Amino acid sequence: MTTTVTPEVYAQAAVALEETVGQVIVGQRQLVREVLITILCEGHALIEGVPGLGKTQLLKTLGQALALDFGRIQFTPDLMPADISGTQVLEEDSEGHRRFRFRAGPVFANLVLADEINRATPKTQSALLEAMQERSVTVAGETRSLPRPFFVMATQNPLEMEGTYPLPEAQLDRFLLKVLVPFPPAADLVAIVDRTTSGPIPDVDPVLDGPTLTEMISLTRQVPVASHLVEHAVALVLATHPNAEGAPESVSRYVRFGASPRGAQALVLGAKAAALLDGRPNVSAEDIRTIAPAVLRHRLVLGYEAGADGVSADDLIATVLEVVPAPGAGLRGAP
Repeated sequence: MTTTVTPEVYAQAAVALEETVGQVIVGQRQLVREVLITILCEGHALIEGVPGLGKTQLLKTLGQALALDFGRIQFTPDLMPADISGTQVLEEDSEGHRRFRFRAGPVFANLVLADEINRATPKTQSALLEAMQERSVTVAGETRSLPRPFFVMATQNPLEMEGTYPLPEAQLDRFLLKVLVPFPPAADLVAIVDRTTSGPIPDVDPVLDGPTLTEMISLTRQVPVASHLVEHAVALVLATHPNAEGAPESVSRYVRFGASPRGAQALVLGAKAAALLDGRPNVSAEDIRTIAPAVLRHRLVLGYEAGADGVSADDLIATVLEVVPAPGAGLRGAP
């Protein structure tokens, strides 16, 4: 597919989208940027933070700004898989004939908000596996394609909170990025309180339509990446494996399983979007290294010792980035 969206138009559209989201969301620039990278890669994002930080409001605002079909699923312990994908219902026509008709679930949308995804049981969580990977849903033996572009934006509370279930590793791996929502600083918190207590939260006008976003997604994949940068992404992923040659000692001690090949794919694809957002038509090593924590943190399976010693996935990724240096030709702006 040949796109008519140029890198300049791409960057301008992204800035307009960020500014539109900023009309509702105070601060959180890195959060907004990483969610935008996910969208421009047609990937899925897992957004983690304690309640009240605006995760759901951010995604609702994005749905308005993107002028896409928006579906919301509120995950609860009693939610069933059919409540997500849809089900066959028996209907009777005017002539008395009965037949089954498929009633689509909320997953049949362009942007699906899976709110508090880790409050549902693993069986229900797994209903999204096929949708996230294949962009299709199989119900009663029939496979139905989902609309494109298709994104799942899931929010979750920290796993140690009461009433939550850990996501299966296979599902975690299907999220392009895992984005952490930090608590806002005092100045931002003052602005949030003022904005949310002085009147209704405003709706925003659409700034991107589906065809334009589809062309931007296509352009993201067309960005060239030098072979030594692809090798660098692979080296970062291999260094997360405890049995790999040259793996840091802390990885060998605390990691049970390292990142999958999807991790390397996500590093390269996310770096392409980051480069275009900065107005550059080529990827740098810094693009790959900057996006690495969001790409890798949910793909590491840590052992018991990590929890006991207070070692997080981000700590281990920081060590990997120290051990695996950036290639000299991959400095920002270099091809």
